[in-house]
Amino acid sequence: MVKETLALLLAVELTLSGTTPTVQKTLYDTYKDKPALTVVDVKGREKKEVDEMFYVRKISDKIWKDMKGKSYHKGCPVKRKDLRVLRVLYYGYDKKHHIGEMVINKSLAKGAKTIFYKLYKKKYQIHKMQRIDAYGGDDDASIADDNTSCFNHRKVEGSKNLSKHSYGRAIDINPVHNPYVHKVNGKWKVSPKKSKKYADRSKKFKHKITHNDYCFKLFKKAGYKWGGDWITLKDYQHFQKI
Repeated sequence: MVKETLALLLAVELTLSGTTPTVQKTLYDTYKDKPALTVVDVKGREKKEVDEMFYVRKISDKIWKDMKGKSYHKGCPVKRKDLRVLRVLYYGYDKKHHIGEMVINKSLAKGAKTIFYKLYKKKYQIHKMQRIDAYGGDDDASIADDNTSCFNHRKVEGSKNLSKHSYGRAIDINPVHNPYVHKVNGKWKVSPKKSKKYADRSKKFKHKITHNDYCFKLFKKAGYKWGGDWITLKDYQHFQKI
């Protein structure tokens, strides 16, 4: 009763003085229109606000326009209605909190949101996470920039077959430290080129995905296959779910 009386008196005093209490915007309202990679200040924020930064939404007209001719081309095996935008927070290499964004298959969106939420809460570091449209749909440019991404209508490197990325059913994590290693004309090729020193998985270094890695365990539990387990080639960054 005393607390309620004091609160009422304070409200009356503020009204009489012409002062209006400042209402702080939620994290979502503050950052909902901010682009991927934006640093987010979560200091002093409640858990509920942080949780609201992980969400799935339909492809807006603005994003669809940006995707066409970049990550999305004529003949793509999935329609716009079967894709979703996933927005999350990720803990960067710089130990700051960032907005992450990717386009993903509708059927995998909620499960992926849970995975990235758990990675974030564990402070599992991700370098960058933005739609591959920021690179004009160029996979080589994206992985060279160590970008974590999902949907991109393209063929498997060195093949005529469509990649699972074309269906929004594959996610690449920290590709510089977890490269794609395969043979071309009998010689091993590492993509991206700057990742040659990370192709030797017997060495110890940060951000390496292994069977003991928390990221691997989460994707494995969710039913994803890891490219690091493949025999004829190795795609250490790659997780896919059919």
